[in-house]
Amino acid sequence: MGGQIQREIMQLILDRGLRPGELLPTETELMDDLQVSRNSVREALKALQALDIVEIRHGYGTYVGQASLTPLADGLTFRTLVQLGGDDVHALSEILQVREVLEEGLVLRIIDTIPDADIDELDEIVKRMETRAKEGEVFPDEDRDFHEVLYRSMGNALVPQLLSAFWNVFHRVAGARGWADDPSPMGTARRHKEIVRALRARDRERVEAAMSTHFRGIETRAKKAMRGVG
Repeated sequence: MGGQIQREIMQLILDRGLRPGELLPTETELMDDLQVSRNSVREALKALQALDIVEIRHGYGTYVGQASLTPLADGLTFRTLVQLGGDDVHALSEILQVREVLEEGLVLRIIDTIPDADIDELDEIVKRMETRAKEGEVFPDEDRDFHEVLYRSMGNALVPQLLSAFWNVFHRVAGARGWADDPSPMGTARRHKEIVRALRARDRERVEAAMSTHFRGIETRAKKAMRGVG
């Protein structure tokens, strides 16, 4: 019953063309529209809020949410932590494999179209990585920026959200497990630099190889971290 009411509220949002941030009907109006009790409406709205489909602002009403991928990241993080055990890297490898397939497909789509200005910006990000690496620092912010700029020219709003979800899962799992930071930040910076060089050359095979090498590096870091923590 609860799931049905949730679906009906979502359909109501679609039917009325409500956009993120716009006000939903009141609880009383939803009760009348859906012919259900107040408690049923409230439980459905709470469930939808957990999915970021609606936002309940106490004293103001219920608004259409952003429908972000935060619930996806939360679920994947929990799933990965539950399945991890000892030296078992299978659960996290699944996350990395999905991200790798996604990025290897995406990067091939932008080889011929990514603007030179974006490649220049990627180059600057790599330089910041190298500077921090020389000081023995890791650079998670630059890493995130790199992959956002890499696919920005596609104009696909879902791409950065998906990549951010997978990025967040990896780093939240690492934090929860107490894994050490990147033991070789200079090597990580070097792998990003090769991606930029391959893109600047518009060399498809070189780009594929650079992206594959990049993910092999991430997998190696994860395996070493797991062995180190136990």
